[in-house]
Amino acid sequence: MVRDLLLKELKLERRGVAVSLGSADFYEIDGWFDLTRLRELANRLPASQSYPPVAARQPFAEHPDLFRLIDEGDQLVHHPFDDFGSTVARLIDEAAADPAVVSIKMTLYRIGERSAILDSLIEAVRRGKDVAAFVELKARFDETHNAKGVKRLEEAGAQVIYGLVGLKTHAKVALVVRQTKEGLRRYVHIGTGNYNTTTAKFYTDLGFFTSDPEITADVVDLFNQLTGSTQAPEGAFRRLLVSPSTTLPELLKRFEREVRHVEAGRRGRIRAQINGLEDPEVIGALYRASVAGVEVDLIVRGLCALRPGVPGLSERIRVRSILGRFLEHQRIFHFENAGADDYLIGSADWRPRNLRRRVEVLAPVTRRDLKARLGRILDLLWAEPSAWILDEDGHYLRTVPEPGQRHVHDVLGGDPVSVVH
Repeated sequence: MVRDLLLKELKLERRGVAVSLGSADFYEIDGWFDLTRLRELANRLPASQSYPPVAARQPFAEHPDLFRLIDEGDQLVHHPFDDFGSTVARLIDEAAADPAVVSIKMTLYRIGERSAILDSLIEAVRRGKDVAAFVELKARFDETHNAKGVKRLEEAGAQVIYGLVGLKTHAKVALVVRQTKEGLRRYVHIGTGNYNTTTAKFYTDLGFFTSDPEITADVVDLFNQLTGSTQAPEGAFRRLLVSPSTTLPELLKRFEREVRHVEAGRRGRIRAQINGLEDPEVIGALYRASVAGVEVDLIVRGLCALRPGVPGLSERIRVRSILGRFLEHQRIFHFENAGADDYLIGSADWRPRNLRRRVEVLAPVTRRDLKARLGRILDLLWAEPSAWILDEDGHYLRTVPEPGQRHVHDVLGGDPVSVVH
């Protein structure tokens, strides 16, 4: 029966394309099969049957002083199109080597087998800096790597915190504190993906750099709570949305704000790219927004418990999923807000675990050109010619690209990006 099911699903994988598969295409093995070995097969494919290599950009290459660049204005990078090593890993590496840096604090969810960031943190400890790492030992599939990383950090003398009781720490946040002539200055990186150089090559993720006083103060408060308590972060934050305390109520306020715009005769619009959607309160709020007249466009890579296009309930909600060359991992939230566009990025999906049982962080992106870049990413993703479209019955239908249509990752990989004002 399993063979029959696999044959049926594989034959239907491409709509309109006949796939000839039969029993001779099955290969039985005795024991476990290491699926990572499939990479070796993929590497043997001819160039015409493989994706072209990605020439990752190095957007900070012309800026010898990364801290000064961040002081000039918020920065945004998009992996794997922007190189992780020369942007995010560079921040931690330069912080470790900079005599003016007095402390580095980070959350580490998936460290990876070989971690340049871990090496930088250990070097920072060797140079006498205060280093604190909040390591999530229960990161699925990476428990062993994380445990080894913890041991190396502890042996080097870093402060290592192991997580909160009953909560996973899924936020991707780094804080660097420097001593300047004007006093202590703080720099923050907030990401949608892990501090992992390997996954950064095939996960699409965003990284946000800022020295904004309010956001950095929020991150200081967050780390103070994480390192000084066994309880979940709580209380008011200035700019950040932090789970499990403020993310859900702040999102619900934004949904309701779009409804009020419609009631006032203005357009209401919500767009989001997430990995999963199943929180019942969020789904209910989206249904209410749709009934009120708000247009809702959602790009949901995986699980989606919402039904779009149901008459009288979700007629203004559309859902698409993109499964392509890279794993769509970034989270982007856009609330049109009557023209005063409100953009957020971060680590939280719209699932109960992210909103209620994990430590997550969403950050506002306010710089005009960076908001425009996020808007363009959402536009391109929505226009992906091979997207899967979810219908009101819960079925997905894959669109078929026209000859010559470019896929979103090809376009994003070729976009030049400016990082200066």
